[in-house]
Amino acid sequence: MAHSYYAYTPSHTAAMVFAILFSITNVGTVSQSIRYRAWVWIVMVVAGLMESLGYIARSLSSENPEKRGLFIGQFCLIVLAPVLMAAACYIIFGRLVYRVVLAESRTMKVLWVPPGLITPIFVMCDIVALLLQLGGAVVVSGTQPTDNNAQKKINTGKDIALAGLAIQIACFGFFSVVALRFNIISKQFDTEYEKLTEDEKYITVNETGRKIRKNWRPLLRVINVACILILIRSVYRVCDFALGKSGYLEQHEWPAYAFDAAMMLPCLAIFVYWNPGKYLPYVGFRMPKSSRVN
Repeated sequence: MAHSYYAYTPSHTAAMVFAILFSITNVGTVSQSIRYRAWVWIVMVVAGLMESLGYIARSLSSENPEKRGLFIGQFCLIVLAPVLMAAACYIIFGRLVYRVVLAESRTMKVLWVPPGLITPIFVMCDIVALLLQLGGAVVVSGTQPTDNNAQKKINTGKDIALAGLAIQIACFGFFSVVALRFNIISKQFDTEYEKLTEDEKYITVNETGRKIRKNWRPLLRVINVACILILIRSVYRVCDFALGKSGYLEQHEWPAYAFDAAMMLPCLAIFVYWNPGKYLPYVGFRMPKSSRVN
């Protein structure tokens, strides 16, 4: 009998349900991003696509648990997609800060991060975390018990992935604190952004003629919610890798859906309604200097 890469009998139904839910949600993400021309949000689109493909691959893998390629593919896609979701939060938070905080208020004391490096610092940490998790995930998921030095390979891969997750949690944890604190003190940043038009609800972007919502705080709150969901999932993955293949989390399937899939689906879904393009006038790949509050 061929060796199964799972320590349990994987559920085809559960994988298909989440594959469908992520696919539907990602359609909404794509359509809203096009509607609001939020091209920078392509990072979240790619993350959603990875989740969709990951659970499609998992549904196929559940019927062919001995197939190494399918197992590695679904594992890597599902493990790495949240890293891109975190990157999307970094990018949008950086855009939000530059849009609503006056130049003289953008200080280390207020933001706890160098103002001009908010996005680069966190994204670079994310890239390092992504590469380490990718390397570790490939080693762990691709090692069979019958391989030479199998346990040593698994331990090495686990340690690499744990290092990536530790970097992600440390970086994202700090970012979550920064974003939450900014949410608490944000009322002091009622700038010209909210006074550009007499319309009570919308601001017209002169360069494009399109309207965006004047109240930007819902977007900030949604970022805070996304941070909590991603942190819960990241802690789960740390425990998963730390306990190893003989641990409870590897021996049972339900935690993967409860603490990963069920966390990442709403993280993607909430941004369908609260799309950054609704609240930020410049969500293209480059933000014009003239768009920043001075």
